[in-house]
Amino acid sequence: MNANNGAIARNMGRTFVRLYMKLIHLLVLSSVWVSSAASHEVTPTVGDLRQENGQVFLELRMNVEAFVAEIDLDDLVDTNDSDASERYDQLRGMDASRLEPLVRQFALGWLESVKIEAGAPLALSYEGARIPVVGNPELPRASVILLAGQLPERAGSVTVTWPVGAGGLVLRQQGVEEPYTGYLRGGETSPPIPLKGGAALGPMETFVSYIPVGFDHILPKGLDHILFVLGLYFLSSRLGPLVWQISAFTLAHTVTLALGTSGVVRVDPAIVEPLIAASITFVALENVFVRKLHPWRPIIVFCFGLLHGLGFAAVLGEFGLPTGQFLPALLGFNVGVELGQLTVIALAFLAVGVWFRKKPWYRGRIAIPASIVIALVGGYWFVERAFLA
Repeated sequence: MNANNGAIARNMGRTFVRLYMKLIHLLVLSSVWVSSAASHEVTPTVGDLRQENGQVFLELRMNVEAFVAEIDLDDLVDTNDSDASERYDQLRGMDASRLEPLVRQFALGWLESVKIEAGAPLALSYEGARIPVVGNPELPRASVILLAGQLPERAGSVTVTWPVGAGGLVLRQQGVEEPYTGYLRGGETSPPIPLKGGAALGPMETFVSYIPVGFDHILPKGLDHILFVLGLYFLSSRLGPLVWQISAFTLAHTVTLALGTSGVVRVDPAIVEPLIAASITFVALENVFVRKLHPWRPIIVFCFGLLHGLGFAAVLGEFGLPTGQFLPALLGFNVGVELGQLTVIALAFLAVGVWFRKKPWYRGRIAIPASIVIALVGGYWFVERAFLA
């Protein structure tokens, strides 16, 4: 009997070691993937359009290194997926004095693909660039290039065509009442934009236009929020605990999203981002040690939701909310976020829940290992954001 017990113990030990080594291997791969994706995430260009002294100016805040490297940004999430990623990384390490001539060379050739029309295409000129210092080469920098064109006499409106392969453009009209604000994808053309203003979208149009912006921030770009939602999912295979947690999370991030975007609450992202990573680790670890929903879990999730709302607000701040349609834009973005979260949960349910959630080994073989991996990735991310950024 003792010999049998010893053999069983040895077998269990070997099994544990194998599982542990697989888990560590998965952690390393996940950490590299999450870190790399976060630092190479594709962000939209923000374009400010204004008229002055018979000229139209388009100021573009952009990840100019991706453009110089000739990366096709349409439908791209991570620049590492591009064949030009090595060139892109080299450009990110260049100081402004070395990069500016390359930007000028790129811009002079690229002007032909950016079209501003006022009855006929305008001849655009490159007016220069502002390139920040390198800082952390692992993070993209937002450079600014300025384009200008002479307007024909009596021009009443313009249209802007964003080039194929240039990714997304948040186009914002400046210096007029009821300015136009819109989102263009590569190859799309804006509606006619009156130069004197008055093209602001109505409430419903604004609401609808901001839904994909919110959804896109979860899927595919919101890796930290995806991990957090999966951490909520793996607590229990029953619907009740998930509903309570998602409700608390939604209510909380809606509050701070509204307060953050309206400027009532401002918290340094250097504080918020590490805490978001810590929240991922906490909920995932609790899944390991807790078998059911306790009263404190929705309260904790609510507190973490306040942090995630501040993270959403920072992203929405980059796009800029239309002054006259603040509430519809905010609601549209929030609906997009919710649809993204529900999609994550639906995909997780289809992947493992529908097949295995009623199996007696579901918690031990799926929920707990998945939660441990999520916790370790969140912990790695916390260290990276708090101490290595």
